[in-house]
Amino acid sequence: MSFPVATAEFTTTPGQKLTADLARSWLLVNAAQPERFAAAEESPADVVVLDIEDAVAPQGKDAARAHVLDWLASGHTGWVRINGYGSRWWADDVEALAQVISSRLGGPQREGGLLGVMLAMVESTDHVNETAAKLPGVPVVALVETARGLQRINSIAAAKGTFRLAFGIGDFRRDTGFGESPMALAYARSQFTIAAKATGLPAAIDGPTVGSTGVKLAEATAVTAEFGMSGKLCLTPEQCAAINEGLSPSQEELGWAHEFLADFEADGGQIRNGSDLPRLARANKITALAEAFGVTWRPESSGDAASTTAPSDTFHY
Repeated sequence: MSFPVATAEFTTTPGQKLTADLARSWLLVNAAQPERFAAAEESPADVVVLDIEDAVAPQGKDAARAHVLDWLASGHTGWVRINGYGSRWWADDVEALAQVISSRLGGPQREGGLLGVMLAMVESTDHVNETAAKLPGVPVVALVETARGLQRINSIAAAKGTFRLAFGIGDFRRDTGFGESPMALAYARSQFTIAAKATGLPAAIDGPTVGSTGVKLAEATAVTAEFGMSGKLCLTPEQCAAINEGLSPSQEELGWAHEFLADFEADGGQIRNGSDLPRLARANKITALAEAFGVTWRPESSGDAASTTAPSDTFHY
């Protein structure tokens, strides 16, 4: 008896190393600086997002868009963060990208082309659906960055064109005045996770941790995981490896999963009590994700993890 989860298929394109539903690190690259594109492709980022929105000054939008079109037309692939619906650049963005679409949703990626778009400043279902209509077959990540957007997140998640949700922390904090602590943003993060789960979307993508590496980035990524979000925006290639590690099953989790599955099978593979069903689902999800991400269980590294209790356990006495 098993409860499988969707597993990622490694693609052949550097612009998206994992399928976007499971991608952990989403690296934003300033499209006004095309000399950074190649390094981004070679980085550990699961997804490369060429950014023609926040990273680019108004006077540089046209040039940045041209850099993206040249990159995609030259045999490269990637995602693009486009300007918000209603801005004076949105129409130009979608019109230009519509001309270089060379992929189809759910199918193999051809040589070169647009893999998906991240739509900035989403505040209603219309923003997503109008964009999706202009770019048929292209996944749209809805980047929610304002109080108005958060207030409508359930309908945005349910929009026909929404592929995945993402949290634009910087603009959200500017809009609301919230601080950066996990407690201050707990409600917002929870809403993303609940909305995604309720509508059957992949888990949400958390916002970036500005200018951080090492311990601070690891702690921020742990917060992302604690709130049920499975992806995180990155601002530099150096952040990607730490985020990938932090959002992959740990050796402790793998130790617990393997121990539970071995015990469950040894006991006949039948549900024994009310706690078995959620633990079985969790164990299968952990092992499936580890396989998808190429994480190998090292029993010698798990210590006593195999005999510990999984955080999601429920017990019935």
